[in-house]
Amino acid sequence: MSMFPRDPAATLSTGLQQPDTAFAVSPHHLASKAGIHMLALGGNAIDAAIAVDAVLGVVLPDTCGPGGDLFALIHEPGQTTPTTLNASGRAGSGATADDIRDAGHGEIPLHSEWSVSVPGCVDGWIALSDRFGQLPLSACLAPAIEIAEAGFPASAELSWSLERLADSLLGQPSAAALYPGGAAPASGTTLTRPDIARTLSGIAEDGRDAFYGGDVAHAICTATNGVLTVDDLARDQAEWIAPVGLDLFGRTAWTIPPNSQGYLTLATLGVFEALDPPTDPADPLFHHLLIEAYRSVAWEREMYVSDPETAPLSPDELVARDRLAEIAATIDRDRAGRWPTPHPSVGGTAYMNTRDHDGMAVSFIQSNYHGIGSRRSAGTTGVFLHNRAAGFNLIPGHANEYTPGRRPMHTLAPTLWTDGSELALVLGTRGGDQQPQFLSQVAALYFHAGLDPSAAQAHPRWSMDQPHPGTDSALTMESLADGGLVRTLRGRGHTVGLGREMDPGYGPVSMITGGSTPEAAADPRVSTSAAVAQSR
Repeated sequence: MSMFPRDPAATLSTGLQQPDTAFAVSPHHLASKAGIHMLALGGNAIDAAIAVDAVLGVVLPDTCGPGGDLFALIHEPGQTTPTTLNASGRAGSGATADDIRDAGHGEIPLHSEWSVSVPGCVDGWIALSDRFGQLPLSACLAPAIEIAEAGFPASAELSWSLERLADSLLGQPSAAALYPGGAAPASGTTLTRPDIARTLSGIAEDGRDAFYGGDVAHAICTATNGVLTVDDLARDQAEWIAPVGLDLFGRTAWTIPPNSQGYLTLATLGVFEALDPPTDPADPLFHHLLIEAYRSVAWEREMYVSDPETAPLSPDELVARDRLAEIAATIDRDRAGRWPTPHPSVGGTAYMNTRDHDGMAVSFIQSNYHGIGSRRSAGTTGVFLHNRAAGFNLIPGHANEYTPGRRPMHTLAPTLWTDGSELALVLGTRGGDQQPQFLSQVAALYFHAGLDPSAAQAHPRWSMDQPHPGTDSALTMESLADGGLVRTLRGRGHTVGLGREMDPGYGPVSMITGGSTPEAAADPRVSTSAAVAQSR
């Protein structure tokens, strides 16, 4: 029998508003449906989030999977501060920064054995399930196992991604299932993945030991040429931590502190709010100030984001109001600026969110990093290993220098917003360096401009490369943006290019609101993204 019996109370859409409703929003409708199915079985938002993530790792392996890392923010009804999980892995003990430099590299090669840190995802699943789950982990993984065994249609996005990655993936032992007949599948082709089904079944039966020990662990060590060792994998990667928060727009925004770049979203919006921006998103000043607010803090990321044990500033210092006010004072309301600074210290993703009938909500992000990560599979396990260790640098003495046992700078940056002890919004996206850009835009449109979730999702977005010290403003806007806005921004000194009407790379953003009549909205930029609702 299918894991997904038809549930007449479940609704599939990109935008939903219903009272007394549970939601699952993700980049793929099969994953969203799996999350809702966990609720139908008596599970909660945590069980749903794990199920969503496991399915995404099967049907969108170019974005996430058990070979990557995980962060989560959990709202418990009545609690003012979200419970926060950092399940990002650490650098292996089989190499040092000197080894990489001695091999002739000035930075960590993206697709090398050195780019692979310990995958934290499975430890994250276990930590979440042990602390909050109402269903056994095996039940949460069952939909992903069934889909991997029975097959699923390749989406247009997955087909394009596998075509682009074919040259580097076809030689990997776990690639055979993704390239039937030795070629990238056309959109709609049914794919089965018995390799990842076996690995997930092992985790369902034997827990942590099935992934971080035995054959899978041996395959991971072999794939990294010993950079990751058995002892590295034996160390639990999941850690419960304090979030970083900032009062914004009459609510409190929460995110993951460093080693995540998440504070950039809060700092951007803190600077933006300090500038007393207009509320009308048709006013070019709204966008000029938001762009400048982001640029004014983003240049400093490489100085401040590292393993928390070596970070130069505390999370609270990074979002301190007086610091943000000083930054806001450097912004010209009429002209794009440049932020020359003191010399720095020598120095692919899937987002999903869930909310259950009792009001528990999860902001959950998991990633393989650059597409399918290091482009190395752990043997024939179906697990593709991330390249999150490429977030380190090789600068001697830097807080983010590649060091065994240290966590790298991380782009994953989910948010969760509260109003006192009430949930206000669960918001996140994929997008690498651009995550704070997209989240700041959607949050400003929703909270400050007052757009409803679907309108905030559909509003044209801008994107720019990660700003560095002393650089000018250069961005690309979706071509649906108003021509007058583009001309005005150019007149204020921004270099503005035009891209696609709605670019899949500018998301997908997922959001679930709070309140007595919650809403959920999936990003219309990605064809498979979906919000699924279930009434009591």
